Amino acid sequence: MPGSRITALGHHQPTRVLTNDDLATMVDTSDEWIRRRTGIATRRIADPAESVTDMATAAASKALAASGLEPADIGLITVATCTAVDRCPSIAAQVAARLGLPSPVAFDLNNGCAGFCTALACADHSLRAGAARHALVIGAEKMSDVTDWMDRRTCVLLGDGAGAAVLSGSAEPGIGPVCWGSDPTRGDAVRLVDDWHPRFAQEGQTVFRWATGELPAIAREACARAGLTLADLAGVVTHQANLRIIDAVVRQLGLSEGTVVAHDVVESGNTSAASVPLALSKLTERGELPTGAPVLLLAFGGGLSWAGQVVTCP
Repeated sequence: MPGSRITALGHHQPTRVLTNDDLATMVDTSDEWIRRRTGIATRRIADPAESVTDMATAAASKALAASGLEPADIGLITVATCTAVDRCPSIAAQVAARLGLPSPVAFDLNNGCAGFCTALACADHSLRAGAARHALVIGAEKMSDVTDWMDRRTCVLLGDGAGAAVLSGSAEPGIGPVCWGSDPTRGDAVRLVDDWHPRFAQEGQTVFRWATGELPAIAREACARAGLTLADLAGVVTHQANLRIIDAVVRQLGLSEGTVVAHDVVESGNTSAASVPLALSKLTERGELPTGAPVLLLAFGGGLSWAGQVVTCP
C-alpha cells in the first residue's frame, strides 16, 4: 500500500481522580500554585493492582472494536511506554494474548513522551512496506509508579492512562511523513533515575525553553512534509506536558481561528506516551474533530526526543 491511515481510536483512564487539593494534603503546594505553573486541575491515578498492560488492553480493545476488524486481522502491535515493569514478554505481547491476536509481530518502544508518535511512524512505515495490513499502536503509562510523591515540582504533573489507534493500509495516505529526531546532549532533561526503584525527574526550565524554542519549527516541518500549511489544520494535539508550554507553542504557530487545540492536560495531567492518543481519542469521541480532518500530532520527551506527523481523523 502507498500509505496507511488511522481507522479507529480508543482510550482508557483509571477511575480515581487526584485533585490539586488532594495533593496539597501530601506536599507543600496549593491549587492556585499548580494551576498557575502547569494548568493542571486533576489527574487519574491507577490502583496498585491496575498495570500498564491492563490499561493498554482496555484502550486497545475499544479501538479494535470501533475498527470493525477481527483480532486475526492485526499483523502488528506495538506499545509505547517507559513505565513497564515487565521487560519480557513485552507489554505488546501480553496485550496481544489478551485480545486473542493469533500471530502478530509484537514489541514495546521506549521513547519517553514522544513514544506514541514514534511508534505510529514505525507502524506506518511497516504498513507502507507491506509487512502488515493492519496494526495496533498503543501509548500506555503508569506514571504514578515512578512518581516521587514528596517532590512537589514533579508529583503535581503526572497521571496514568492509555490511548490506542488502529492503522490500516490505504491507497490514500492518512498519515503524513514523520518529522523526528533527538538532542542527545540534553538527554538528562527528562529521565527516570535509580535502577531499582525508578523515579521521574526533569530539568523543568530546560524542557520549557527547548520546547517553546524548537517545537514551532518542528510543527511547520511536519506540515510541510505532509504538503500542508498550518492554516490547513483542523486541530493540533501536542504532548500534554504543561499548559504553559502548549499555549506558548500555539501562540507562535499563529493558527487559524477555529483550529482545535488539545488541552487534556488540565484534567489528565502528563501521561507521557499516552498523552497524545488519549487527547486525540477524546477529541474525536466528542466530535470536535470531524472525520477526514487533518490534525498535527506533536510530542517530545526523554532523550530529548521528538516526533510529529499530520494525520487524518477516523
